[in-house]
Amino acid sequence: MKERVEAVINEIKPFLQADGGDVELIDVDENGVVKVRLQGACAGCAFSQMTLANVIEQRIREKVPEIASVEAI
Repeated sequence: MKERVEAVINEIKPFLQADGGDVELIDVDENGVVKVRLQGACAGCAFSQMTLANVIEQRIREKVPEIASVEAI
């Protein structure tokens, strides 16, 4: 499952990087909780939680539906 999540994150990265941000996969636990670290412009952006929920989490859930949640650490 971690490899599938990593593949989705790699699809998202270019869009975030185009705006000076990035995302790093930290872990996928046995309960299906994905932990990511927002970096660059995303780390301090006021809209980072919207990006996390509306872009990153939504896209991961489309491709890996068994994921329970996505959390930024």
